[in-house]
Amino acid sequence: MAEYTDPHADGAAEEMPELSDGDDDFGDDDEEQWQCMDEQEEEDSQQVTCLFCDRLLSSVSATLQHCTAEHQLNLADVIRRHNLDDYGYIKMINFIRSTKCDASCLTALTDAPLPWESEDFLRPVQQDDPLLQTDPEELCGCEGSSRPTCQSSGAGSHDALLQRAQAAEERAHLSEEALARAMDDLHKLKLLAQGLVLNAETSKPGKLGAVAELREDEDEAYFSSYGHYGIHEEMLKDKVRTESYRDFMYRNPEAFKDKVVLDVGCGTGILSMFAARSGAKKVIAVDQSEIIYQAMDIVSLNEKLDCFPLVKGRIEDIKLPVEKVDIIISEWMGYFLLFESMLDSVLYARDLYLADTGSVYPDLCNISLAAVGDTQKHNERIAFWDDVYGFNMACMKKAVVPEAVLDVVNADTLISEPTVIQTIDCNRVCLSELEFASDFCMKITNTADCTAIVGYFDIFFDKGCSNKVMFSTGPHVTKTHWKQTVFLLEKPFSVQAGEELQGKITVRKNKKDPRSLLVTFDLRDRKLTYSLQ
Repeated sequence: MAEYTDPHADGAAEEMPELSDGDDDFGDDDEEQWQCMDEQEEEDSQQVTCLFCDRLLSSVSATLQHCTAEHQLNLADVIRRHNLDDYGYIKMINFIRSTKCDASCLTALTDAPLPWESEDFLRPVQQDDPLLQTDPEELCGCEGSSRPTCQSSGAGSHDALLQRAQAAEERAHLSEEALARAMDDLHKLKLLAQGLVLNAETSKPGKLGAVAELREDEDEAYFSSYGHYGIHEEMLKDKVRTESYRDFMYRNPEAFKDKVVLDVGCGTGILSMFAARSGAKKVIAVDQSEIIYQAMDIVSLNEKLDCFPLVKGRIEDIKLPVEKVDIIISEWMGYFLLFESMLDSVLYARDLYLADTGSVYPDLCNISLAAVGDTQKHNERIAFWDDVYGFNMACMKKAVVPEAVLDVVNADTLISEPTVIQTIDCNRVCLSELEFASDFCMKITNTADCTAIVGYFDIFFDKGCSNKVMFSTGPHVTKTHWKQTVFLLEKPFSVQAGEELQGKITVRKNKKDPRSLLVTFDLRDRKLTYSLQ
C-alpha cells in the first residue's frame, strides 16, 4: 500500500476548525485544512495498535503500512476482494482483534461465508479504536496516491465531514445496541429452544438425520458454545480424556503411518496434532466454531500446514479436499454419552468419506447404569422443597426431578453392581440405533433406600490396535469433565442385598431440540422421564 502523505507534516499542528452552519465562505487554506483534518488528527494525537501484533503505530496510515510490510496483508485488498461496506469493515476489524488470528488466515479466506458475519462483531474490542473511525471507501480510494487530492468545494467538504460524523455516530449506536444484545450461551440455548418450538412445522421429526437437517442459524448456539476458550481449556486439562487419545495414537503408530486422517470437531487441534506425530501423511481438521481460527495458529506453530488443512464448517455442509480418508478421529462424547448428538455428525462423515478398510476411533462405547443410595444428596436436592424457610414448596419437585443432574457420585453410595444397557460400535452402528430401548437388571449389593440411578460410559480404542486403550467416566475411577449423569427419584424405595432390580430404559432425542435427550425409566411400576438439555 502506498504511503499516505500529510501535507502539514513539516509545519506546526493546526487547531481543528469549529463546524459552521454552512453560511461562511471558505478560502483555499480553509478548504485544504478540512480535507486533511482526519490525517492531521491521526498523525498528531492518536496511537494505533497493530491488528496482528502489539506494536503501537503513530497513525492509521502507518498501521496500514506496517501490516503490509511486516505481516504481508494489504487491508485495502481485503476490503475490495470481499466488497465490504462500513459495517462489514467494522466487523472485520473487531473479528481480527477479538480472535487474534494470524494475517495468513485473512489471505486464505474464500468469498463466503466470512467468519465475521455475526452481528456480535459490531461490538468494539478496543474503545476509541482509530481503525474503526476510518472510512473504508476513503481507505481504498486513497491507496496508491502520495497525498490526498483537493478537488471538492469548501461547502462540499463541510457536508462530507458532517456525513462522516453522522455515520460514526450511527456506528457507535449500533455497537451499543450489539453490546446490549450480547448474552451468555445458556440464554442463547433457551432462545434456540423457543425458536425450534415456534418453527416446529418446518422440522421433519420423523426423519433420522435430525441434526443434519438443522439450519445453520438453528445450530448456532451449539457451535457458539465451543467458540469460547474456557470449554477447551477444561477438556485439555481433563487428563483421562486427553491422555487416552494421545496414548492410543502414540502407542499404535502402525495404525497411522502414511494414512489420511479426518478429525471431526477438531477444537484446538490437539487430536489432529497427535495423529500427525503418529505418522499420518495428511490430517484434515474440521470445526464449525470460531475456535478453528485459533487452531490454525496453533497448528502453524507446530506442524507443516501443506499436509494439515483446516476447514471451517459443519461436516454436513462442506466438501473435503479428498475423496476418502483412512481414519476418522473425534472426541464427540457428551453427557450420558449421547447428549449433543455429535455422534450423528461422525456417522455422517463415516458413511460419506471413510474408506472400506478404514476405521472410526474411538470404535467401541458402553453405557452403564447403577443404583444409588445417598439419602443426604436426596435430602439436599429433593426433600429440601418440603420445607423452605417454613414454607411448603413441594410443587417444585415436579419441575426439579425431571432434570437429570450432572454430578460426581461417591462410589461408596453405589448399592448395586453396574449393568451395561447399550454397546455402540462406531464402525457399524446406524443413526436410528442411537435412539433405543433396553431392559436392564441390577444386582443389589447393599440393603438401603434407592434414591437415584446413575449413568456413565466407557470408551475403547480397540480395532486394529496392538496396544488397546480405554477409559471410563464411572464413579469408581478418576473423575472427568463429563462427571456422571444422575437420575434422582422423587420417592425413594427400599431394596435388599441380593435382589435383582429390573427395569427398562428408553433413550431418544427431543424432537424440539435434537441435540438434547429424553430418558425414560420403567421402574417398580413407575414411569419416570428425564431431560438432558
